[in-house]
Amino acid sequence: MDIARVTLGRVAFFSFFINLLMLVSSIYMLQVYDRVLASRSGHTLFYLSLLAAGCMAVLALLEIVRSRLLVRMGARFDAQLSTKVFSATLLGGRSGQMLRDLDNLRGFLTGPHALSLLDAPWSPIFIALVYVLHPWLGHVALLGGMILLALGVWNERYTKAPLAEAGKHMSGATQFAEVSARNAEAVAAMGMLGGLKGVWQKHHDLGIGLQGQASDRGGNVAAIAKAVRIFLQIAILGVGAWLVIRQDATGGVMIASSIIMGRGLAPVEASIGGWKSFLMAREAYQRLYKQFGNDVAGVAPMPLPTPKGALRFDAVTAGPPESGRATVRNLNFALDAGTCLGITGPSGAGKSTLARLAVGIWRAQAGAVRLDGVLFADWRREEVGPHVGFLPQDIELFPGTVAQNIARFGEVDSRQVVEAAQLAGAHQTILDLPQGYDSQIGPGGANLSGGQRQRIGLARAFYGRPSLVVLDEPTSNLDAEGEAAVRQAMDQLRQLGSTVLVIAHRPALLGGTDNLLVLMSGQIANFGATSEIMPVITRRVVTRPEGGNAESSGGLHG
Repeated sequence: MDIARVTLGRVAFFSFFINLLMLVSSIYMLQVYDRVLASRSGHTLFYLSLLAAGCMAVLALLEIVRSRLLVRMGARFDAQLSTKVFSATLLGGRSGQMLRDLDNLRGFLTGPHALSLLDAPWSPIFIALVYVLHPWLGHVALLGGMILLALGVWNERYTKAPLAEAGKHMSGATQFAEVSARNAEAVAAMGMLGGLKGVWQKHHDLGIGLQGQASDRGGNVAAIAKAVRIFLQIAILGVGAWLVIRQDATGGVMIASSIIMGRGLAPVEASIGGWKSFLMAREAYQRLYKQFGNDVAGVAPMPLPTPKGALRFDAVTAGPPESGRATVRNLNFALDAGTCLGITGPSGAGKSTLARLAVGIWRAQAGAVRLDGVLFADWRREEVGPHVGFLPQDIELFPGTVAQNIARFGEVDSRQVVEAAQLAGAHQTILDLPQGYDSQIGPGGANLSGGQRQRIGLARAFYGRPSLVVLDEPTSNLDAEGEAAVRQAMDQLRQLGSTVLVIAHRPALLGGTDNLLVLMSGQIANFGATSEIMPVITRRVVTRPEGGNAESSGGLHG
């Protein structure tokens, strides 16, 4: 991330002069003890004080500039990464961990602990200056620096493991709470609150306990470091006084060495106190760097022409990205633009995985998914997205108006919104809402029925007449009228040249497709013209091979 290197270089430049000006108080005390008090010159004291005041004014100005540079760096991090992090969170199916990482990193950069770490590298210079005043005083300062450095290393090893474990448990608790909140109705209806609360409480308590353990350990080390630094102040004054008694140093040297050593060791002590914040910021930076690397700006893929909808699977093996387990294997088929494909099979056969691959949400572990001959990874999402319609099994609507949801939260084209709603059979349903298309939808569409959410989700998938439409169980919450509307919409989309993939079990819906694909255990069991495949799988459903009882033909299960 080049932005950090450039800004930190500027901060280091200002830090040099800031730490240089920190010597003013030491020099002032040295001159007062050795020159002013000896000469009893009021004029010398006045001009020394005036010069010191001017230096402090410059110091304050430089501190302000350095602090603002860090604030601006945090803001630039946020400006360049926030939208990418948000996109990765949504498109990658992640929780809000990366957003929290960005907040933690920005908070650390704008806090006091970052300044302490920036000042810590100057500590050896201050210790060297103490050596200039007298070697014995330098030995005391060096010994103190080594002790505090050892405490810092100990603090790192002492707190790193519990902090990392605490982060995992707290993240797990947050994710569990988010999933539970999305299923609040089922939780309330089936009395699951107690059990879920117990699972969440377990993760939460473990995280809090480990955080407390790390804080206790860090607090112990910080307390020891503070006591060591105060003792070192006493020790250097004692050694300085002994040197003054032996007439090997002056009183000014004694006081100045104490001030310089204190200044040199203060950032090290402060860094130990803020080590927990530093570790959290470092882990956040590493996670963000792993995700984005040096390519913050990103090299955009070459713009491609509007897709027509030709879809091809070449020996595709894939599964959930987070598990690495394949749920579909060696899928091979091709669809011309304007083709309607029905997909059926038993539960767990991999139908939803195929749907996610078809719209580019998941990437193939092996093989390739191509839209108009181009790998999905080579399409820019903002380019191909408007030409893809997708209805997942679990429909999520977003806080906003019905029109905004249908228009995918882009610029609302009223004509296209109404057209998509009519195509989905949702127009009258929407008009029956209190404010029609301007009705506000709660989070997740909580204030709508399942059928209303389904129809609005269909309208969103049809918005803009996309070239590729993938519908995963589009009639799961619809009545017979809604199912007929979906069947009619499939026919209209096909006439408009759209490629349609529909996952379903009902023969009435599958019968309106051109081709039919049957998935069994993640592999293609049958693929061909619907007129040829439908009688085969219907016979399998109606009469069991082992001569069992006839099943209802209301749905197909492969």
